[in-house]
Amino acid sequence: MLLSKSELARKAGISPLTIDRIERGYPCRVDTKRKIIQALGLKLTEKGKVFTD
Repeated sequence: MLLSKSELARKAGISPLTIDRIERGYPCRVDTKRKIIQALGLKLTEKGKVFTD
């Protein structure tokens, strides 16, 4: 299932602007990463599928 940026932001409880910033390589808080990973239906141990750090 593919999510748009706005759908992902809504599911994660963060702003679409935050998604844009992360995509452009800006750092984000660990809590924000957790929200995104969970919104994508992944386990926290699968963070490497989304984030490189």
